Amino acid sequence: MMRKLITAAAQMGPIAKLETRADTVGRLLEMMREAKGRGCELVVFTELALTTFFPRWMIEDEAELDSYYETEMPSAATQPLFDEAKKLGIGFYLGYAELRVENGVKRRFNTSILVNQKAQIISTYRKVHLPGHSEPQPGRDFQHLEKRYFEPGDLGFPVVKGFGGNMGMAICNDRRWPETYRVMGLQDVEMVMLGYNTPFGHVGEQAMDSLTLFHNHLSMQAGAYQNATWVVGTAKCGNEEGSKMGGQSVIIAPSGEIVAQAVTVEDEVITAACDLDLGKRYKETVFDFAAHRRPEHYGLIVERTGAIPPKS
Repeated sequence: MMRKLITAAAQMGPIAKLETRADTVGRLLEMMREAKGRGCELVVFTELALTTFFPRWMIEDEAELDSYYETEMPSAATQPLFDEAKKLGIGFYLGYAELRVENGVKRRFNTSILVNQKAQIISTYRKVHLPGHSEPQPGRDFQHLEKRYFEPGDLGFPVVKGFGGNMGMAICNDRRWPETYRVMGLQDVEMVMLGYNTPFGHVGEQAMDSLTLFHNHLSMQAGAYQNATWVVGTAKCGNEEGSKMGGQSVIIAPSGEIVAQAVTVEDEVITAACDLDLGKRYKETVFDFAAHRRPEHYGLIVERTGAIPPKS
């Protein structure tokens, strides 16, 4: 049996600070049409796909800050994506900055949505693992202020039925944490979609920063293999307002193997025919959780090694 889902990762090159939503959505539409022309049923866009990566700057004017967020989805600016998706019969993952007002309080999230072939939002995810700082750091050409501009996601890691399989989402730094994949793996996830905007030099330690692209793939390949799932990682990359960001968008099989990879740091569509049943074969053998996983012993192991985490 084969459940083949032809999937695209739609990598984006830089988005200029003054680039309009209409121009950016136009680029997304072009890649959506290219993906459909290759037979794709699903296209995965990147994190914060509608604007430049604004957390690199200290923004003190609230009106300016608010301009980077979406207060509804679809919005007037993004409605063309939904209209074209419905016309073409293709689904999409889209990352964006979300602004909600609850009881007069503004809440800001780094968010992604999954939209089916009928242009219906079937899942929403909010980034849990926020990197960077809440206050500007001295000596940096560019800041990384995600903790200032977003709060941690409050929706968990949902897995939903769609596209013939079990679909999950993550965003950027989430990919580095094994909990991300395992929480979804325990829900029998079959494809994890994630977008990222990853600058070089974000750690500030040259030896570590030189491994940015290696760590990017390492984390996603490990998550795919250890949870027997496809992983689609889509970058925003290139030299964006002077900040250089890594590309190498990939589609990774449940074996941990990269089956498609971008070769530019520009707008580029890569595709793969993803057999969702490939993960099932791993889940019935090496990663049969019921047969081999022993969570009832984990606490005992931690206690005996003295590595009990402090209570919060």
